[in-house]
Amino acid sequence: MEIRDAVPGDGPQIWPVLRDVVRAGETYTWPRDVTEEDAEKMWMAAALPNRTVVAVEGDTVLGTAKMGPNHSGPAAHIANASFMVAPEHGGRGVGRALGQYVLDQARADGFRAMQFNAVVETNTAAVKLWQSLGFEIVATLPAGYLHATKGYVGLHIMFRRL
Repeated sequence: MEIRDAVPGDGPQIWPVLRDVVRAGETYTWPRDVTEEDAEKMWMAAALPNRTVVAVEGDTVLGTAKMGPNHSGPAAHIANASFMVAPEHGGRGVGRALGQYVLDQARADGFRAMQFNAVVETNTAAVKLWQSLGFEIVATLPAGYLHATKGYVGLHIMFRRL
């Protein structure tokens, strides 16, 4: 597996990952009927310090991540990141590799910490992964997410210093 910066030509390979994760309605806060065009606008980084990366094996996109400042101005030293792994490639360490890569890149880019604004509490694999990489749950928004099968569940805010 190689992790590299995404390029515009990766869009057609990234779209099925975004589509499948979002439409499942279990982990992501985007509208479940997001279009390919809108997803690309939201996911692909326009310019530094924002970045979009892909984890690939050959020509196959296994997963993708995007990162950048969580806020602007005096809060721009806190990074934010989002991750999606193709469901058929889950459990292979893709999420961990992307997470570690993004943490290292954020540190190299001069960020002092990273915050995740919306980790669905029922996404126990992600919560466990982020905790193993040093994140703490700093707050939970009760009933902050409408899960496709479980109804309203909590939405964690997670944080770690870099």
